[in-house]
Amino acid sequence: MPAGRVAVAVSGGMDSLLALALLADAGQAVCAVHGIFFPQTEATRRRSEALAALCHRLGVAFVEADLVTAFRERVIQPFIDDYLHGRTPNPCAGCNARIKFGLLLDHALAAGADVLATGHYARQGMDAGRPCLRKGADPAKDQSYFLSLVPLDRLARARFPLDGWRKADVPAALAARGLTPPESRESQEICFIPDDDYRAFLRANAPRPGDSQGGRLGGPGPILLEGPERIRVGTHQGLWAYTPGQRRGLGVAHSEPLFVLGKDQRGNALLVGPRESSFSPRCVAAACNLLVPCEEWPEVILARTRYRQVEQPARWRMEQGRLILDFQTPQPLPAPGQVAAVYDAQGRVLAGGVIEESPQGGCNA
Repeated sequence: MPAGRVAVAVSGGMDSLLALALLADAGQAVCAVHGIFFPQTEATRRRSEALAALCHRLGVAFVEADLVTAFRERVIQPFIDDYLHGRTPNPCAGCNARIKFGLLLDHALAAGADVLATGHYARQGMDAGRPCLRKGADPAKDQSYFLSLVPLDRLARARFPLDGWRKADVPAALAARGLTPPESRESQEICFIPDDDYRAFLRANAPRPGDSQGGRLGGPGPILLEGPERIRVGTHQGLWAYTPGQRRGLGVAHSEPLFVLGKDQRGNALLVGPRESSFSPRCVAAACNLLVPCEEWPEVILARTRYRQVEQPARWRMEQGRLILDFQTPQPLPAPGQVAAVYDAQGRVLAGGVIEESPQGGCNA
C-alpha cells in the first residue's frame, strides 16, 4: 500500500464507496482495502475487478486482504456454536470487533495506514481526551449498536465519513459523482446467510449426529406451557430454531397467542406462555466492552437489547464484570447471545455487552 494514511474498507456497496469518495474529495491521502471473507467465485472476482477499476479512476490504491479462514473461525463458527448452545447470536457485532476493526484494521496498519474508515452510520470523536462512539445522524440507519463491542483502542483508529449522512441521500451523491457501486443490492441481514434463511444455513453447516465435534443441532421435543404442571401443548422442531419472545411459527393451537419464554436445554423442551409473561424487568450482559468509565454514567441510562428498538430507560449496576439492567418498564424478553448497548441521553455509547440472561417477569403494559 502506498503512503496513504487513511485506509477505507470497501465492500462493493454504496455506503463504503461514498465513504471513500468523500475522503478523496476532501484531499485525504487514502487507499482502499477490500476484505475477502468468502471463497472467491466468478461473481466476486468481477466485483473485486470493478472495485479496483473504480479506485483507479479515483486515483486511490486498491489492495485485498484474504480473511476467508479468519472469518470462518471468528464469525461463522461462533455463530453456529451459539445456536448449538441455545443462544441467539449477533454475528455483525462480533464481526466489527474481531474482523473489521480487528484483523482488517491490523492489515491496514501493517501496510502503512493510521486509521480505518468504513461506511457505518455512526459518529466517532473525542470526549474528555478519549475516543467516543455516538449514534449516527440517520435514526433509521444508526449502526452504533453493532459497533458497541469494538474496544476503545480500536475505536481510536476508526473513522466514519457517513456520520452525518442519511441513507436516502447516498444514491444521489454517488450519481452526482458518476459512481456506480459494483454491488447494487442492499446488504442482506447476515452476509453469510443465503436468502436470510439461518435455519437452512444451520442445517447445512452445523455438526450432525456422529460428528466428532462436541455439539450438534437438537431434534424435536416438547413445547411446554409455563406453570407448575408444564402442560405439553405441542412439539418443537429443534430448540435452535426459536428465539425468546417469538410468537409466530410455533405451530400450536391454543386459546390465546403463545410466546417463547425460554429453553430447557437439558430436557430439550421449549417453554411458552401468554403475552403478559413474555416481558422481562431485567437484563444481564457479560463480556462488557466499556467505552466510558462507569463512574461517569448517569443513574438512569438508555438500553437497546435488539437493533430495531427504541432505547429504553434503565437503572444499572455492575457485579463482577456483568452489567445488570433494571428496566423502568418491563421489556420484550431480550435474547441471550444478542447485544445490549447502553447510551446516555446525548447518544453516546457507554458500553456494549453480550446478553447472558433475561429473567421472565410480567407486563404491566
